[in-house]
Amino acid sequence: MPHYPQENIKPYDKNGSKAEQVERMFDRIAPAYDNLNHLLSWGIDKRWRKKAIALLRPFRPQHIMDVATGTGDFAIKACRMLNPQELIGTDISEGMMNVGREKVKQLGLERQISFAKEDCTSLSFPDNRFDAITVAFGVRNFEDLDCGLREMRRVLMPGGHLVILELSTPERFPMKQLYAIYSKMVIPALGRFLSKDRSAYTYLPQSIKAFPQGEVMQEIMRKAGFSEVRFKRMTLGVCTLYFATK
Repeated sequence: MPHYPQENIKPYDKNGSKAEQVERMFDRIAPAYDNLNHLLSWGIDKRWRKKAIALLRPFRPQHIMDVATGTGDFAIKACRMLNPQELIGTDISEGMMNVGREKVKQLGLERQISFAKEDCTSLSFPDNRFDAITVAFGVRNFEDLDCGLREMRRVLMPGGHLVILELSTPERFPMKQLYAIYSKMVIPALGRFLSKDRSAYTYLPQSIKAFPQGEVMQEIMRKAGFSEVRFKRMTLGVCTLYFATK
């Protein structure tokens, strides 16, 4: 039984699991994904990533997992900023990770960054495996948010940290009204044109709108067992950064 509204929202149709449809969607849009991401956020997503990774700097994590790693943008940035011994990017989409593997190879970061196909609700790693876990723009695609959060907590070392970046819906005038127009008209139109997938960028704004944010998400993370949970809204509420400790 879904717990939250976004778990009912799927990219294509009501048949089949959300995880299967999200995997198929990302396999299809993988070649256009990076360019579209930067274009749709006006390049601001790069600043969001930097701020998220900077939160981990004081703790010098050496074993990091980047969940819903996609094409590895966040993993590569984290590797450069934090210089860990290892960084494992996990995702359900091989198509996305294949793009990431190529980028990592070209940058000569194969010794630090690797990729593994994983379902975030049933990770294959042992308990207390990582000292930091990051998720950038991926938690709203989880088929079961509670289960995904509990699994990430399980594989975190005691005292380890979780950093989540997620798109959110602005709540104040005039950004609320401007964003509503942008998400209903501009994002689907540009997404369809550049990715050749009619559904993917209609799903995107719908999944953002339905996803729990701010204080609600903070409480969900606490219920999953995390402590010291805090959040910060960025760019007038278009993105929210969450930080928590095991």
